[in-house]
Amino acid sequence: MKERTLIIVKPDGMKRKLVGEIISRYEKAGLKIVSMKMMEVKRNFAEKHYPKSKQQILGMGHKTLNAAGEEEAKRIFGTIDPWKIGLILREWMVKFLISYPVIAFILEGEDAVQLVRKVTGFTDPSRAEKGTIRGDLGIDSIINANREKRATENLVHASGSVEEAEKEIKLWFKKNEIY
Repeated sequence: MKERTLIIVKPDGMKRKLVGEIISRYEKAGLKIVSMKMMEVKRNFAEKHYPKSKQQILGMGHKTLNAAGEEEAKRIFGTIDPWKIGLILREWMVKFLISYPVIAFILEGEDAVQLVRKVTGFTDPSRAEKGTIRGDLGIDSIINANREKRATENLVHASGSVEEAEKEIKLWFKKNEIY
């Protein structure tokens, strides 16, 4: 089934001039760009992209707690509560997203969300498989980012589900911007 999904080349991908390589990898996988734009993200927009939803905040908190371990998380965040960790991470991610222009684009294709997730690779570039965008081009890790009290620089954001993609596309693009 044809689907659409959102990709954002984050500030670290932009600064490292990896946009062409990133786009090429998705296109080689059979995905088609149906809209694209470059923008400087404002804080209120970034906060909408990273909403304070229970699922997202707890998901980030648990992923980081699992990566760091309880002792390390307590040292870095002052807590092992996934909700509190997630809220801190959200703030770091908002600050990162507004730190430099980004490129957002919509990809279309058969089972686009899952295909994009496969091409993109695991959230933590240091643990992503070779052959994926993050595994080949990434240079960061969740644990190093946490220790430096910042968001993980993992090159791209990719929607996690069809439902998430639909919401994110509506946030980032007006109907008349999609071809």
